[in-house]
Amino acid sequence: MTDTVPHSGKFDPPPGAQPGANDLIEASGHPVGGGLIKDGYHPRLTNEDLAPLKKQSWTSYNLFAFWMSDVHSVGGYVTAGSLFALGLASWQVLVSLLVGITIVYFLCNLVAKPSQVTGVPYPVICRSVFGVLGANIPAIIRGLIAVAWYGIQTFLASAALDIVLIKLFPSLGKYAVVADYGFLGLSLLGWASFLFLWVVQAAVFWRGMESIRKFIDFCGPAVYVVMFMLCGYLIWKAGWSAIDLNLGDVQYTGLDAIPVMLGAIALVVSYFSGPMLNFGDFSRYGKSYAAVKKGNFLGLPVNFLVFSILVVVTASLTVPVFGELLTDPVETVARIDSTFAIVLGALTFTIATIGINIVANFISPAFDFSNVDPQRISWRAGGMIAAVGSVLITPWNLYNNPDVIHLTLETLGAFIGPLFGILIADYYLIRKQHVVVDELFSMEKTGLYWYKKGYNPAAVYATIVGAVVAMFTVLFNGALEGMEIPGMSTASKYSWFIGCGLGFLVYMFLAKKTRLAVTNFDVPVRS
Repeated sequence: MTDTVPHSGKFDPPPGAQPGANDLIEASGHPVGGGLIKDGYHPRLTNEDLAPLKKQSWTSYNLFAFWMSDVHSVGGYVTAGSLFALGLASWQVLVSLLVGITIVYFLCNLVAKPSQVTGVPYPVICRSVFGVLGANIPAIIRGLIAVAWYGIQTFLASAALDIVLIKLFPSLGKYAVVADYGFLGLSLLGWASFLFLWVVQAAVFWRGMESIRKFIDFCGPAVYVVMFMLCGYLIWKAGWSAIDLNLGDVQYTGLDAIPVMLGAIALVVSYFSGPMLNFGDFSRYGKSYAAVKKGNFLGLPVNFLVFSILVVVTASLTVPVFGELLTDPVETVARIDSTFAIVLGALTFTIATIGINIVANFISPAFDFSNVDPQRISWRAGGMIAAVGSVLITPWNLYNNPDVIHLTLETLGAFIGPLFGILIADYYLIRKQHVVVDELFSMEKTGLYWYKKGYNPAAVYATIVGAVVAMFTVLFNGALEGMEIPGMSTASKYSWFIGCGLGFLVYMFLAKKTRLAVTNFDVPVRS
């Protein structure tokens, strides 16, 4: 049996462990890299960023702040508000919200444990399931999805920054016209804002996980302050009696409401499916599994419920104050007759979007791409590959063509469910929560996670089956839209559940009942 990384912040290095030699930022939390590279770890699988951590010190508040940063964004605002506009009564929406976020909380706890116990990120823990080389399959899939969303979120943040700049300097307005001052579909002002935020995000990322931790510790609470101020302003203008938790007419009652509620639950789970899959990239820093679970509880059920209620109250008050329903927080603050309020609000939501972008769409591909070739691609290099890729895809053109972006990202997203289900099935039911850390970095053909030429066929086949069926619901969505069942107008919203369930079941069958059965549980004896 080999050593594992200790759970507490106290560091007692395992025998033969050597700290990485190239740590650049020794901060109070974690240096860049921060892993223990032991003798015998194969260079093809190892660098400081992927090796087991020598220190795990994130508290429950740090994880709470992580989820606040993930939720408190323009996308989170619109998603939460949309739940109250489905034609359900407000109590039905709240029930759906609580069920959905409780499912997310439970699943995040499941996926957090293997990385917290071993101290390794998501793509490395996947080596125990997919094989030491096969782990690049889930890593690349998740990385590509994150790159696309990274570009889109940066573009949305830059649009909010444009509002601030034009409000402060009205003469800049002419440079926001694409027809007069545009290149590749983006205005000159848009390019300036986009590249500025691109550099800011890269600078925060470049300083390492400790700087990122401090940044997200600030972002989430900052949005709450501004949102409570915005809500208070609207209540002052419209009065308490104007608050309405139903953003639309109640259309579904009785049994007819059940499919719609199921759709709302699916929407909540789907919204978190990306960061939920690679949550191990963050839970690995948790000082204990208990701290991770507490942070998840505060950041998911508690935080999401409070945030959603705050969103719907704010959105409902825009009707009496501005004469129409506004579901975009940046547009809401832009209607306020105060330059200071507009600047403060827009800048806050810009910062919030940067926060979610870094935690959900920057760190993931950094680890994922580093896993492909650890000796040539460090964590920083992986992140910069993602950053450059986010510009090359011209995300503003994707965003302006919803059909293209939805088809592309939902097709890639169909893989997320199977990848999640397979990881959970292997760790909890096949391996009974036992991972030999040193074997994750072994290229020995008799290695525990070598399987067949470095790939686990059972995991690969289960991914294909789950993804193909899940993609069917996305690609043939148009053919299913004619269904008259309330809340079932599209099956694509359930693609995560379909993929996850199939991936789980197919993998369990292949790994237990066929010639592809997983039997490598013990450390091999080597001469």
